[in-house]
Amino acid sequence: VQLQASGGGLVQAGGSLRLSCAASGRTYTMAWFRQAPGKEREFVAAARWSASHTYYADSVKGRFTISRDNAKNTMYLEMNSLKPEDTAVYACAAGQPAWGSSNRHELYRYWGQGTLVTVSS
Repeated sequence: VQLQASGGGLVQAGGSLRLSCAASGRTYTMAWFRQAPGKEREFVAAARWSASHTYYADSVKGRFTISRDNAKNTMYLEMNSLKPEDTAVYACAAGQPAWGSSNRHELYRYWGQGTLVTVSS
């Protein structure tokens, strides 16, 4: 499975962006991770195939929404009320981790190339 992330850009604090991740085939669990300069990779959100199960990092809960369009094999991340600390390269991932471990990047087999999100203050 190949993943292609898009939608990053420069936005002012308080603004919104929507990221997309297109997959070349069917995927089970899809997730977003991010990595800021000089920091460790951080889990953002995950969604199972049905999208009935979603999981968010505490730092984005209530501001970000993950969704899936399985007919298009595409995942989205709607990001609202963006903060400068949200600045990072956002990468999408796909795999079959146990749901309770969906925040562990090492359990994902497929990765997209990442898209840069910059939030100015």
